Amino acid sequence: MSEHAAVDQEASNARRGRGASGGAAARRAARSGGGPGTQLTYIKRKINVYEVLDEEGLALIEKNTDTVLEEIGIIFRDDAEALQLWKEAGADVKGERVHFPKGLCRSLLKTAPSVYTQHARNSERSVQIGGNATVFAPVYGPPFVRDLDGVRRYATIEDFRNFVKLAYMAPSIHHSGGTVCEPVDVPVNKRHLDMVYAHIKYSDKPFMGSVTAPERAEDTVAMAKLVFGDDFVENNTVLTSLINANSPMVFDETMLGALKVYSRHNQACIVTPFILAGAMSPVTVAGTLTQVLAEVLAGASFTQLIRPGAPVLFGTFASSISMQSGAPTFGTPEPSLVSYGAAQLARRLGLPFRTGGSLCASKVPDAQAAYESANTLNSTMLAGTNFVLHSAGWLEGGLASCYEKFMMDVDQLGMQQKFAEGVDLSENGQAMDAIRQVGPGSHYLGCDHTQANFQTAFYRSNIADNNSYEQWLAEGEKTAPQRANELARRWLESYEAPHLDPSIDEALKDFIARKKGSMPDAFT
Repeated sequence: MSEHAAVDQEASNARRGRGASGGAAARRAARSGGGPGTQLTYIKRKINVYEVLDEEGLALIEKNTDTVLEEIGIIFRDDAEALQLWKEAGADVKGERVHFPKGLCRSLLKTAPSVYTQHARNSERSVQIGGNATVFAPVYGPPFVRDLDGVRRYATIEDFRNFVKLAYMAPSIHHSGGTVCEPVDVPVNKRHLDMVYAHIKYSDKPFMGSVTAPERAEDTVAMAKLVFGDDFVENNTVLTSLINANSPMVFDETMLGALKVYSRHNQACIVTPFILAGAMSPVTVAGTLTQVLAEVLAGASFTQLIRPGAPVLFGTFASSISMQSGAPTFGTPEPSLVSYGAAQLARRLGLPFRTGGSLCASKVPDAQAAYESANTLNSTMLAGTNFVLHSAGWLEGGLASCYEKFMMDVDQLGMQQKFAEGVDLSENGQAMDAIRQVGPGSHYLGCDHTQANFQTAFYRSNIADNNSYEQWLAEGEKTAPQRANELARRWLESYEAPHLDPSIDEALKDFIARKKGSMPDAFT
């Protein structure tokens, strides 16, 4: 780490005056939807995973995948370097289609770590990716926002900064994410600079890099080196970024270019088939899992050709579609089964796993949005997912980032974090003193154990209204989205930026100015 980064980290830690756990404050935050208070650490799951495939089923999917890789192959489009590397590795390359001998991809992946740390500029915010850890990151990619005035419009850089600030303030979000919305008021070829800077300036949590062009990935790495130092970046992971397969069974030059940049610099790639089953994969769960595994094996193992030991995640984004309209659907049973099965396959490969989030197709933060998001998020957690993109703010099938939905989702993430702690079997958790004290026929409201635990006993939602009907009327008959709207406004009004060393800030601004000045604006 550079001297500037080390000083920045020390100042940031001293300014907060607290450790990673946060003591009593952290426990209070863990029982609530969270305010802009103590950050919760990434989740260390103490609950079992849910598995839908037995050994026979898993072996069948893997056998079918080997057939796909060997007989059908995967296209590596417009990338001569990739094709040459595969030839040298022993694959059969015919044009742009690569056919993989059985076992080649799995053999290459033996050098990929099963667990790694993504470092944040504030070490208290660093996260573990893999193992029993779950990391929540916000929505990624929407070009639109639904703002606090209820207007659906194109996103701006100010919206982008606002969502970074909200994610920074949310105790149950552990990662700043990447393209929390697409700021269309900034030129396409320059906006990645403002986006990466916003993650660094307005948050001290880990963040993702640009993948829309190899040179933009290089810019991301260069900016990370200004924060952490060259040697630290080359020998540690400070970026975890999204690489989508162009399903079915194609990796294009844009994604391959970004993958090569990040892998060469020891930065993590989430290799993710983007699946709308019925359009981009077969309509069946088993068929989709076969294709997902084939695409991940090809893309993930390619990172190890670039740099053995570079971190890589087994990703999947799987949705069903309406067979009437062709529109994507969310919260349905089949994608959950794909997530469960893919998580099992990832564990067998020894790779960290990414899927899920708070996904919905609803156009507003209504009951449909809540049900679909809850269904998706529950299966995400029970699958044992390590990195959860789209944890908060997703609306309209991913076309819009919604402020109100963001706050409602953050509340649910806090519940999931509490759920993942499992059952407390300590002496206090057993509560035998309370049972003895109360005995038959009485109640526990006034007993010593209840009095000692009532402040932290149950999760407290910041969004839900649990008061009487009369009190609800007196307070204005507010709906959950209205309460979320007020909460978002309060958070943004009270936001305070984490400390960033002025010399690092100036170096970043100078880099951005020079890069922007070196090219004309482009909006396509």
